Amino acid sequence: MRARIFAEENRKWWTLGALAFALFMIMLDNTVVNVALPSIQRDLGIGLSELEWTVNAYALTFAVLMLSGGKLADFFGRRRVFLIGLVIFTLSSLACGLATTGGTLIGARMLQGVGAAIMMPATLSIISATFPPHQRGMAIGIWAGVSAMALAIGPLIGGLITEHIAWSWIFFVNVPIGVLGFVVSALVIGESRDTSAEQRLDIPGLVASGVALFALTFALIEANAYGWGDPVILGLFALSAVSLAAFVWLELHQRSPMLDLSLFRSSTFAGANVVALLVTLAMFGVFFFMSIYMQNILGYSATKTGAAFLPMTVLIILIAPAAGKFSDRVGSRWLMTVGMTCLTVALVVFSRLGLESGFWDIAPGLLVGGLGMALVMTPMTSAALGSVPVEKSGVGSGVLNTFRQVGGALGIAVMGAIVASYIDFDGAGRPDPTAFIDGFQRALEVSAAFALLGAVIAASTIRKHRHMDAADLVEAAA
Repeated sequence: MRARIFAEENRKWWTLGALAFALFMIMLDNTVVNVALPSIQRDLGIGLSELEWTVNAYALTFAVLMLSGGKLADFFGRRRVFLIGLVIFTLSSLACGLATTGGTLIGARMLQGVGAAIMMPATLSIISATFPPHQRGMAIGIWAGVSAMALAIGPLIGGLITEHIAWSWIFFVNVPIGVLGFVVSALVIGESRDTSAEQRLDIPGLVASGVALFALTFALIEANAYGWGDPVILGLFALSAVSLAAFVWLELHQRSPMLDLSLFRSSTFAGANVVALLVTLAMFGVFFFMSIYMQNILGYSATKTGAAFLPMTVLIILIAPAAGKFSDRVGSRWLMTVGMTCLTVALVVFSRLGLESGFWDIAPGLLVGGLGMALVMTPMTSAALGSVPVEKSGVGSGVLNTFRQVGGALGIAVMGAIVASYIDFDGAGRPDPTAFIDGFQRALEVSAAFALLGAVIAASTIRKHRHMDAADLVEAAA
C-alpha cells in the first residue's frame, strides 16, 4: 500500500516535469524569435509589418484556437490532445527553420500556433486533474514559473543561436526536444477528461472570434501603410467590432458554447483574465521592440541583447514558484496588484531610454519588471483556475491563456502602430533613429498606462479563491 502511494506521488511530479518540459518549448517561441528579428529581416528581405506578423502569426493563431483546444482536451482526453498538439508543434518548427521567404515563415508560424493552442490548455487541466487542492497552488506556481522563465530567457537563447549558428536553429532546436517530450509524456501522463456534460465544438463561435481578432490585428499593423482613414482599415475595425458582438451573442445562445460566459460572473475569474490580457499587452511589445532598439540603435550583438534580459530572467526564476505557494495562503489580490505596479514603474523607466543609453540605464527597468512579472503571473493563474470547477479546468485554462495571447498580439500591434507612425527615413532610405526613439518612448508610455490599469483591476476584482464545485457555480449564477 505504501509503495503504491509512493509510486503515485512520484508519478504526479514526473507528470509535472513532462508538462513543464513541453510548456517551456511552447512559451519560448513567444520571445525567442525577437532577438533574431534583425537577422531574419536581412536574410529574407522583409519589412517591419512582416516582422510583426512573424511574431503575431504565432500569437494570434494561438489565441484564436486556445478555447477550442481546451474543449478538445476536456472531451477527447487531455493526454491524447496534448500529444497531438506536440506532434503538430514539432513538425511546424521544422518547417519554420526551413523557410526561405517571409510568407513561408509566417505560414509555418501559424501552424506552430495551432500546435501550441492544442497543447497549452491541456497542460493546466492535467495539473488540476492530477494534483490535490493542497498541492495544486505549488504545482501551478512551478508551471507559471517555467512559463515566465521561458518568456524571459527566450531572448538570450535566441541571441546565442542567432549569432553563433543561424536564426533557423531557434526553430530546429524544437525538433529533438519535441521528440523527447513526446516519449516522456506518453509514458508518465495519465488520461483524464470532462464527463460532466455533453461536449461539442462551437464552430460559429470559433469563426466569429477568429475574424474579430484577425481583423483588429491586421488593421493595427497595416494602418500606417494604408493610412488610418483608408476605407480598408476603417472597414476592418468595423468588421472586428461586429464579429466580437456576434461572438458574444453566439456564446450566450449556444447549447455548448466555446466560452462559458457564466464563469465571468466570478469577479476573480473575470479580473484575473483582464489582468492576463493587460500584462501581456503591456510587455510583449516591449520584448519585441527592446530587441530591435538594442541591436539597431545601441549596436548590441544578438547575444549581448539576449544577455541584457538576464536580470529579469533570474528574478522570475527565483520568485515565481514562491509567489505561487504564497498565494495559496494569502490569496492573489495584493501580489497581483503590487506586481502590476512594478511593471508600470519598469515601463516608465524604459520610456526614458534614448540614443545614448547604456545597459545601466536599462537594468533598473529589467529588475523591477522581473519582480513584477514573477508576482503577477503565478498568482494570476492560481486565481483564475481556483475560481472555476475542477472539471472545467480545461476550458478555464483555455480562457486564461487566450486572454494572455490576445494581449500579446495586440501589444505588438499597438506598439507597432505607435512606433510606425513616428518613423521617418533619411536621404538613403534608412529609418531615422531619432524618429524611432520618439515612437518607442510614446509606445512605452501607453504600455505603462495599460499596466497601471491592470493594477487597479487586480485590487478591485480579485478575491480569496478556491476551486468551485457544482453547487458554488449554481450559486454564482443565481
